[in-house]
Amino acid sequence: METGCFEETGRTADPAAGRVHIYCGDGKGKTSAAVGLAVRAAGRGRKVLIARFLKSDDSGEVRSLAEIPGICVMPCLKTFGFFWSLSEEQKREAGEYCRGLFCGAWDRAVVEKADMLVLDEIMAAMKHGLIREEEVRDCLSGRPAGLEVVLTGRDPSPEMVKLADYVSEIRKVKHPFDDGIRAREGIEY
Repeated sequence: METGCFEETGRTADPAAGRVHIYCGDGKGKTSAAVGLAVRAAGRGRKVLIARFLKSDDSGEVRSLAEIPGICVMPCLKTFGFFWSLSEEQKREAGEYCRGLFCGAWDRAVVEKADMLVLDEIMAAMKHGLIREEEVRDCLSGRPAGLEVVLTGRDPSPEMVKLADYVSEIRKVKHPFDDGIRAREGIEY
């Protein structure tokens, strides 16, 4: 689902902007934190592009974000399921898809002069070798001055942490999944 957005706002990017954020950890709420930041930015007239890795469009925030002017959510054209359950062929296909999604999102953010790019669960895509971390770091190091980039997922490498300006770790203390309770619609997705 993708919104019709990126209308001319008359606002120019703040050259002091353009920081890198990481929301990581084993706790629930990394995507929610990134979505909250995206909503805040859009509420101030900024253009936000969101790309989601290893996810599907069947998540409550996708519908809501589609209604917010200034936020574009790139659709998930392919769904792969949990990485550990994929065959080698599916992993290869997921890698091709994720690399294409990253390059497409990055190029679109630069060409369309987005103010914020959210790369949700990109840490998992890098961790599993679906996207080369070096390529992501190179893009982040050479990003346009006004582009704020938000990355989410577990286990960022020390190099990614060093590159980031903000790193927030969300730690799980307790979660119903530990007791065998599956994800619930409207809460976990």
